[in-house]
Amino acid sequence: MTISSDNLVPVVVAATIALWATRRLPEYLTGLLFFAAATILALAPAGVIFSGFASSALWLVLSGFVIGAAIQKTGLANRIARRMVPSLRGSYPRLVIGVVALTYALAFVMPSNMGRIALLMPIVMALADQAGLGIGDRGRFGLALAVGFGTFMLSTSILPANVPNQVMAGAIETAYGLHLGYFPYLVLHAPVLGLVKGALMAACLSLLFSSRPAWSASTEQAGPMSKAERRLGVLLLVTLALWFTDTWHGIAPAWVGLATACLCLLPRVGFLTSEEFATSANVRTLIYVAAILGLAALVAKSGLGERIGTVLIAHLPFDPQAPFRNFLAMTGLAVALNFVVTANGVPALYTPLANALASASGFPLLTVLMIQVLGFSTVVLPYQAAPIVVAMEMGRVPVGPAVRFSLLLTVVTFVVVVPLDYLWFAALGKL
Repeated sequence: MTISSDNLVPVVVAATIALWATRRLPEYLTGLLFFAAATILALAPAGVIFSGFASSALWLVLSGFVIGAAIQKTGLANRIARRMVPSLRGSYPRLVIGVVALTYALAFVMPSNMGRIALLMPIVMALADQAGLGIGDRGRFGLALAVGFGTFMLSTSILPANVPNQVMAGAIETAYGLHLGYFPYLVLHAPVLGLVKGALMAACLSLLFSSRPAWSASTEQAGPMSKAERRLGVLLLVTLALWFTDTWHGIAPAWVGLATACLCLLPRVGFLTSEEFATSANVRTLIYVAAILGLAALVAKSGLGERIGTVLIAHLPFDPQAPFRNFLAMTGLAVALNFVVTANGVPALYTPLANALASASGFPLLTVLMIQVLGFSTVVLPYQAAPIVVAMEMGRVPVGPAVRFSLLLTVVTFVVVVPLDYLWFAALGKL
């Protein structure tokens, strides 16, 4: 008896997710095993399985590593960190709040999660050095996770600032002919998923990674900028300008970042040698990110995601007379899909189910569609959001502390954020 590839897809997907979640093997090795199994078993065309390598997100990760290494090597990261010290000097919670606020503020003007992490991580790590939080210090882990989780989660409340948001907007327009507006979307999501969740995130980080900063007495002293710092500063300003205006010129942030990375690597013109590039370009992370994206593409292509969603809907306790329970169930559905296809793939699977969810719950269609934002912004395990994985690698954060934080924040989300979001939707007349 032969086993069809359709029956093997769930097995390979489940095994891959289980290995990533439990870390029984290194993440990159699990990714390579996924590629090997999917191709040998012919679960999908190679273009689907390896689509992560063609994704702009992967190339933005690579360029982020290069740009971050250049910022560190030239000393520009230390200089910027010293400028930030006066406003952040003090307790560890104040430092964490400042970093979380910075990740959210930058999301309004810079469209790419990976780009923001590439820009912020070397600066925040230099800031940790200024605060006496060396490599391996739990306070340093907290700052790195503030960059990763803050950059990804809080930006879900700003329509163009996040890849899942963009996937969702495109899927909604294609499936239902609805166009999401920037300001209505911001009003609906920013108060709770931006401001409240940002404050809770800072509180959880301060609780789990509490440290006593030992600020250097010389942190505010800085000599004149070197030629390399000035050249890199100009290059970064041009890069930021192109990132901010991508909707005008049409060049995706990934390709802007890649061009900047190439300039950083050019002999004489650039800032990094071939050896430094080999050190900064973390191949393990690139394989991991490509595998996450390839897994999501395989699940979508095979129809597994839609089958899982249909089964889950049949077992959800919908009742038009119990709106909060319906709200909680739909949030849980999106969170569950996050385990299978990661955050980038959730909108592609959840959106086609919206009509059935609206009929079962009695909610308006647009409300059902918007509830998914609360779901895909809830990262139970770090692998579910590639930007968080990249931030962990750049900040050298072990998986254990990251998992403990993500689980704590998930509990806080369901206890505090979900009820508040429900009340906010109701106050705006969306339920």
